[in-house]
Amino acid sequence: MNLSPTETARRFGVSIKALRLYERRGLLNPLRSQAGWRTYGPDQTARLHQILALKGLGLSLTSIGQLLSSADTLDAVLGMQDQALVQEGRRIAKALALIRKARAKLKTGRTLSIDDLATLSKETSMPSKLTRPTLFHPAFVPHQHKYFRPEELDALASQDGFDQEKDIAEWEALIADLKLLTAKGDPASPASQELARRWLAQTESFTKGDQILATKLRNMTKDAMADPATAAQMPYSKNDLIFLGKIFEALTAP
Repeated sequence: MNLSPTETARRFGVSIKALRLYERRGLLNPLRSQAGWRTYGPDQTARLHQILALKGLGLSLTSIGQLLSSADTLDAVLGMQDQALVQEGRRIAKALALIRKARAKLKTGRTLSIDDLATLSKETSMPSKLTRPTLFHPAFVPHQHKYFRPEELDALASQDGFDQEKDIAEWEALIADLKLLTAKGDPASPASQELARRWLAQTESFTKGDQILATKLRNMTKDAMADPATAAQMPYSKNDLIFLGKIFEALTAP
């Protein structure tokens, strides 16, 4: 059964104006009835769900369009939602525990310290303060499901000491330095060798020496770089990765 624009908007909680915007941006292509009216069938509503899910997770319409051009996107988007909701559930559970602990303290006649109040403000503010709703860069979304089940992604994000905001900042700094060194073109320079050591240390801090995990990450990166839709969204270019390989070769050269 196909839906009219009005029924589609009502059932998915969007405006008809939004449907037209997604159509203009090439994200959503409605069918046409014999009379020429727009209608939305199963494929169109599945696509609309993906658009709304990715938009709700903070991606721009441009990024959404590029991600949706890849195959098997619906499963990838559902996996992305799965991961984000599990992370949000964990955050809510932690916040509830802090609130209940604070209330229990008040019931005994004690007051909340500055540290107590600061922790409550930091950990219970809404919405979630996750820097990014996915463990990996959003460009990996169409590819990560080939290598990681949702529960595996959740386990990785739950590692002791893992701080997503800090992890992103460190990778951004490494990639910025890689781009500068790629432009200079000397893989054996002291700065390049120092970058190689920093890159390896950052990778080791995440993989904990797990070579199977490291291989999955390399293969996922290769897939993302080989896909034009996601390669354009990656934080580094093919030339950057080629130069990084040369840096590692220079590091291990006798």
